[in-house]
Amino acid sequence: MSIFVINNAQCASNKYMACTTDFIDFVCSQIEGVGVIRAKKMFGDWLIYIDEKPIILACDNICYVKKIPEIADLMSDAGTGIPYDGAKEHYILDIEHRNEAIKIIKTLLPLIPYPKKRKK
Repeated sequence: MSIFVINNAQCASNKYMACTTDFIDFVCSQIEGVGVIRAKKMFGDWLIYIDEKPIILACDNICYVKKIPEIADLMSDAGTGIPYDGAKEHYILDIEHRNEAIKIIKTLLPLIPYPKKRKK
């Protein structure tokens, strides 16, 4: 069972938002069942956590996943892109195809580390 926790903080105008909340809701519904899903808005873009691991970066209504060798075969037909200035190249996750997206996410989950705790 998945739990959705979405930070719906919005700007005064949607022109400052790189992703729409409707898109984030759609992404979360597409990956329902893979674990506990949490979406966090960061600088106009969104980071989607699954079981507290940062798995999907959503920018400009496009889903990106980290480009790592372990998923190269699964992503052989996928495009790549740079989600924001200064970022490394990522695979573009075709979130429209739910079963394939879930397969990729399930492959990524054991490979992606938990975020490091910040010192206060």
